Amino acid sequence: MAILRYKDISKMDAKEKEVKLKDLRLELVKASVTANKQNAKPKEIKKSIAKLLTFNKSNTGVKVK
Repeated sequence: MAILRYKDISKMDAKEKEVKLKDLRLELVKASVTANKQNAKPKEIKKSIAKLLTFNKSNTGVKVK
């Protein structure tokens, strides 16, 4: 899981952002369920989700569930 940067998020269209957000949330659930926390990094995933939501709220005004 690579950390999302704002420049990468700004290049995405709305559909891509929604798909990425759903994927990140699913990955976060999987990371918290697995016993091996070395491969998954929940903190980075949470940060990426927060960046996507903040970017959507501040730039487009569109809420993504």
